[in-house]
Amino acid sequence: MPTNIKEWNPEDPSFWESTGKKIAYRNLWISVPALLCGFAVWLMWGIISVQMLNLGFPFSKEELFTLTAISGLAGATMRIPSSFFIRLAGGRNVIFLTTAMLLAPAIGTGIVLQHPDWPLWSFQLMALWSGVGGGNFASSMSNINTFFPKRLQGTALGINAGLGNFGVTTMQIIIPLVMTVSLFGALGGDSMTLVKDSGWILGKIAAGTETFIQNAGFAWVLSLVPLAVIAWFGMNNLRPVSPDLDGTLPAFLKVTWLYTLAFVPAIGGLYLYLPAPTGLGLLNMWVAMPLIIVSTLLIMKLAAFGAMKENIGKQFAIFRNKHTWSMTALYLVTFGSFIGFSMALPLAITVIFGEQHILDAATGVWTHVKNPQAPSALQYAWIGPFVGALIRPVGGWISDKLGGSIVTQVISAVMVAASAYAGWIMMQAYQSATPEIYFTQFLVTFVVLFAATGIGNGSTFRTVGMIFDRVQAGPVLGWTSAVAAYGSFIAPVVIGEQIKAGTPQNAMYGFAIFYAVCLVLNWWFYLRKGSEIRNP
Repeated sequence: MPTNIKEWNPEDPSFWESTGKKIAYRNLWISVPALLCGFAVWLMWGIISVQMLNLGFPFSKEELFTLTAISGLAGATMRIPSSFFIRLAGGRNVIFLTTAMLLAPAIGTGIVLQHPDWPLWSFQLMALWSGVGGGNFASSMSNINTFFPKRLQGTALGINAGLGNFGVTTMQIIIPLVMTVSLFGALGGDSMTLVKDSGWILGKIAAGTETFIQNAGFAWVLSLVPLAVIAWFGMNNLRPVSPDLDGTLPAFLKVTWLYTLAFVPAIGGLYLYLPAPTGLGLLNMWVAMPLIIVSTLLIMKLAAFGAMKENIGKQFAIFRNKHTWSMTALYLVTFGSFIGFSMALPLAITVIFGEQHILDAATGVWTHVKNPQAPSALQYAWIGPFVGALIRPVGGWISDKLGGSIVTQVISAVMVAASAYAGWIMMQAYQSATPEIYFTQFLVTFVVLFAATGIGNGSTFRTVGMIFDRVQAGPVLGWTSAVAAYGSFIAPVVIGEQIKAGTPQNAMYGFAIFYAVCLVLNWWFYLRKGSEIRNP
């Protein structure tokens, strides 16, 4: 089978059955584990920050929340150029290179974690670099979309994204496990001693236990190397999708150049947003984030050259279509919530349920002391993302049968109710000397939220496949996933700020209001009688 396929028409039944089907599914099944590792490397700071707290790293809870926020923002920003990679560089070239790129943040993270005395910025730099894993989603989804006929795109994209999303769960299970053993012997560095109780899926790990936190980064090398090799020898570039493909090395240079460009506004925006000593603290999140998005698009357009500049210009046409913006908002509801809660939940559990919250009636001052009955975040945080990822292909399949927008409408209503109830539970727990009595309700409610986001992930991508033609669908899928990925920045920041203010419920109430607005938006554009595009 040639690396570059010159003819591709999956809508032709005879071509699909005789040739296309085998090629498409081979590329899909290589894409899935590569994307899974991308998610794992991108989101690993949600678990690492918890273990840094348990090991007594000399950083405040607010500073540890910045690590998850930085990796989340970087991953979202990397998705903006990644949206255009497939047309510019070809699917096989892009998946191989972006998978291999993950080795740098994986190894780098393993190194810095062996040095708790290093400055905060060194950990923040690794969190920023991990964002490459987040960017991979946009190119992966754009690539798989081009291989399948429209009637199967919901299912195919659901499989790729859903099983790829298992990178969140895989990471949340694997990292606590590999931290318990000397995975690489003397080459892997020395252990550290827990100063607080930790845990994994089978229960708590007592303070005083030796832990190899550096394995949280190093462990991914074992899967990334073979996956890059398999991608190189097993995947294909589709010439009809990448008509200006002019060789492997130029393709690599395009991807590397555009990723490098995206780091510039991400670093600049974070410097303006983050408080001293890391940054200037001049902008709030709601100003910094749009500034980074707009700056990234402008830099890409101005700094691209040759045929790359022309191709990017053509793909920018998606921004003149109002449905690009409506689908962006809807995908922020689903994937944005999935990834945001995945990032914020481990540390939120640790802070809300890990302490007893006692009010001095005379002074009105709250004190927070260690809770001996606290549930371990590392034991439970994986459950919600697991359910969300597991059910995502089901959402794609149901949407292929019923229509994407009706499924989105139902799950949006569920998310409004579940988010509001989660806020109420968080309020009760954060005002209780025995917060653990609310934990079961808290966990079940978030599992419902994750399940709804998983189904909605499949339904919104199915809707994109119905609204846009094959040329525009890929960039739109990449763009919507890029903006939605900022949920991984928004949720840790909003929840972290509200916990600091003593009102964690306000974060969830705010999310519920946003979901309600998008429910109306979905109905107006795709479900009401007389709408321009009814789906169904």
